[in-house]
Amino acid sequence: MTTSNMRLVLVSIAVAAGSAWVFTACSDDTSPVTESPVDFQAGPASFPSGSEIAVLQGDPSQSGEYTVRLRLPDGYQLPPHFHPTDEHVTVVEGTFLVGMGDAVDLASATTLGQGGFVVAPAGAHHYAAARGKTVVQVHGEGPFAITYVNPADDPANQ
Repeated sequence: MTTSNMRLVLVSIAVAAGSAWVFTACSDDTSPVTESPVDFQAGPASFPSGSEIAVLQGDPSQSGEYTVRLRLPDGYQLPPHFHPTDEHVTVVEGTFLVGMGDAVDLASATTLGQGGFVVAPAGAHHYAAARGKTVVQVHGEGPFAITYVNPADDPANQ
């Protein structure tokens, strides 16, 4: 079995078993899997207060792939915004509401539970909210940037 196949098998086994492991590439490539805790910090200044973030892979502020987890409290909302690159979001825990458009309309938003997945294409105006404590994993191609549809919603302008 090749090292690549071994990694795929180990990741598949861990996923099937419902593991809470975080898989990261090892720089010396001696072990295909690393278990490490997710270390959440205060969310980015570009997000409304109350969020927490953990960087799992890469550096979202730089070019290249990144993966982060966001922990959001009950009732948290991200006002309508867009990104210059595609945003891939997977719900790890809780309930995540996401809608497309220039105004928050939670009644018409799509409700995603654990395992739910959505892609917001580059430039697409969208908004999001958390129902209950919610953790989402976001990955994409950096650098990550967020532009609010209404400049008054940007925390930098408050």
